Amino acid sequence: MSPRRPDVNEELRRRSRERLLEAAVELVAERGCEATTLGDIAARAGTARGLISYYFPGKRQLLQSAVHRLMRLTVAAALEREPRPRGPEAGPELLARAIDAVLGLARERPVLMRAHMAGLLQQDGFVPCAEQQQLAALLRGAVVAYGSADPDTDYPMLRALLMGAVVAMLIPGVPLPEAPLRKELFDRYGLDWSLGVPPGAEPAGGIPRARERVRAPR
Repeated sequence: MSPRRPDVNEELRRRSRERLLEAAVELVAERGCEATTLGDIAARAGTARGLISYYFPGKRQLLQSAVHRLMRLTVAAALEREPRPRGPEAGPELLARAIDAVLGLARERPVLMRAHMAGLLQQDGFVPCAEQQQLAALLRGAVVAYGSADPDTDYPMLRALLMGAVVAMLIPGVPLPEAPLRKELFDRYGLDWSLGVPPGAEPAGGIPRARERVRAPR
């Protein structure tokens, strides 16, 4: 039997990694982070336990990459949803969609997002990974489309505001409702309430599941 070509091996590695990311999202959403082991994730993904160490130093890094991937897919789907915005209103609509996509994940996946935010607020903070970088590019692109003259400053501010809103929605026992948090964000950027997806007006199909493949905006 001849050895597999390098591109075939690369595709197999990519698929194995994606299965682990998808399994992590599914299990943490079902059980929480503490009750989910790396062995559980490997079993759900149908891979060997040792393969996780090949891609990720530990469970926290795996979870962060998994949630950042889900966020990227969700934001990309929101930005590409038809009808695609055109003309002078495109920038505000795209920014509104990006905000609503992130807030929607906090609403629809509270267990998963609470575990994710807890990891981010630990001492090490963000774990650099390709998924986080791709998510950052999408959000930064929305800021640029909105008309920012200084996206290198405005994107980190948007990220911080979104993190603050998500944490407020997920505080155990005293969560803040989504609508006033959304209004505060929209007022800050001068966005009309009707843009994006106002609470209670989810688009057909809702939030994409982790297994959906969404082409990122160009």
